[in-house]
Amino acid sequence: MTQNELKQQAALAALDYIPDNGILGIGSGSTVNFFIAALANKKHLIGATVASSVASYTLLKQHHIPVVEFNQVATIDVYIDGADEINPLFQMIKGGGGCLLREKILATAARKFVCIADDSKMVKALGAFPLAIEVLPMAQSYVARELVKLGGLPVLREGFITDNHNIILDVHELSFHEPIALEEKLATIPGVLGSGLFARRPADSLLLATTTGIQIKEHR
Repeated sequence: MTQNELKQQAALAALDYIPDNGILGIGSGSTVNFFIAALANKKHLIGATVASSVASYTLLKQHHIPVVEFNQVATIDVYIDGADEINPLFQMIKGGGGCLLREKILATAARKFVCIADDSKMVKALGAFPLAIEVLPMAQSYVARELVKLGGLPVLREGFITDNHNIILDVHELSFHEPIALEEKLATIPGVLGSGLFARRPADSLLLATTTGIQIKEHR
């Protein structure tokens, strides 16, 4: 079974979590794209969706799935998104696609966060995947120096601008021994708008696709 087939398997399993006539938050990335395609046949079950990126918004519109702005809704009933890495506590590294800030906003606002992933994303400890940091452009050098003080090696994501018109620093070699403390520390650096570390708001449910089927795991 290919990785794309595993991603599609996880995406199809997430259809069971669609809120009846509710607001569905939609993440970004290749696994979510499979979910959006599957959602096209179930769009009559939801009230509307809220997209975490321009790319997801465009794909939802292409499938004629109703999309509203986040400011138009009071809450998000369920948020569906993938991960670059996820640990046994359902803490994640996200941001490989550069949509981390909007993803974190929607995940934090959601009543339930469902992560869909293939089993290659499951790790014992976070940190092999570089951590994306969304940064105000004028603060790039300052933020980079502060990240070095934390033990990180920041690298500008060349030629990339976020949907919010900011830059991304991909940080290698950070210690994730205390993910929540690290996320909080990163948030205090002026110029940092968001990090791809999802430790304070882990997933509630994990739908993990394996070659032997879907493993459904719930956060305890």
